Amino acid sequence: MSQFLRTTVRARLDRMAARSAELLQLASSPEVLANPPRSASVQRELGALLPVVQGYERFLAVEVACREAEALLSDSDPEMAALAREELGPLRETAVEHAAALLDALLRSEGDGARSAVLEIRAGTGGAEAALWAGELRDLYVRWADRRGFAIDLLSESAGEVGGCKEVVLAVRGDGVFHELQFESGGHRVQRVPATESQGRIHTSAATVAVLPEAEEVDVEIRDADLEMQAVRASGPGGQNVNKVSSAVRLTHLPSGLSVFCQEERSQLKNRQKALSLLRTRLLDAERTRVADARAADRRAQVGSGDRNARIRTYNFPQNRLTDHRLGQNFPLAQVLEGKLEPVIEALLADDRERRIAAL
Repeated sequence: MSQFLRTTVRARLDRMAARSAELLQLASSPEVLANPPRSASVQRELGALLPVVQGYERFLAVEVACREAEALLSDSDPEMAALAREELGPLRETAVEHAAALLDALLRSEGDGARSAVLEIRAGTGGAEAALWAGELRDLYVRWADRRGFAIDLLSESAGEVGGCKEVVLAVRGDGVFHELQFESGGHRVQRVPATESQGRIHTSAATVAVLPEAEEVDVEIRDADLEMQAVRASGPGGQNVNKVSSAVRLTHLPSGLSVFCQEERSQLKNRQKALSLLRTRLLDAERTRVADARAADRRAQVGSGDRNARIRTYNFPQNRLTDHRLGQNFPLAQVLEGKLEPVIEALLADDRERRIAAL
């Protein structure tokens, strides 16, 4: 039955099954139950492991059925052997399907795939047109998230002078959001005739996208003593509240120097909570980037783990074509702008799947 799963993959799955059993015992132990952060950590790890382990158990059951059917092929009773032969084909097909699904679940469970994500979009070169393009990218991802049933929370936004946005930060929450969006990090170049162009010339501008796995409270501990908070007046529309109430919040993490700003809510408390969530995510990303850089220089070339400014995609409006330069593949632009990113995401995940399976 080794043809269904590689020995190295099977060994990893066995270790995951053993770890899952260990965590199940830990989760109900008095010492863990009495420690909420520890309990949350155990539950999170267990939640990531269980889908893979349960899939492995289903695969093993089919594998046993295949072995039993194969043993009956040489049965002295011709009818029994014929029946086993008839059952073996569908059983093998099911085993292959389970093995493929298991590999997908295994790859998804690694790293931060199961997490929600923080999506940061910033206007790049191109002036006002770049801000307009950053706003359209924001709308594209919002449409995609709505289609997929993911929740969206606006963390911060800085409007462009003639529309769009100079910078926008969104939390996209749901199971496996980071898994799907992880390859969106990088430079997104657009080629089109801007609305402000009177002579019909094609312009090129750009925006950058960064996708970070959203941190949870148990991931990064932030002491109150390490925080400096500034309450300031919000800018933009908002009537009397904007002019008279200091509801916007700027949080600075003193040890790292990282600073975040949030003004989207009218409540200072809510803005502080959002700012703290964003700060926690950026601290987690900074630490993981530091570890990745220390391990090997080539890891930094991977999308989402280092250089986010490399051009990954070109959106060509005159030719209605989106080109993903990593895949060397084109997609219909009009569909993508409607939020139908699935073909692009699936192609990127399939390419990554092949590479990672080869490395298992």
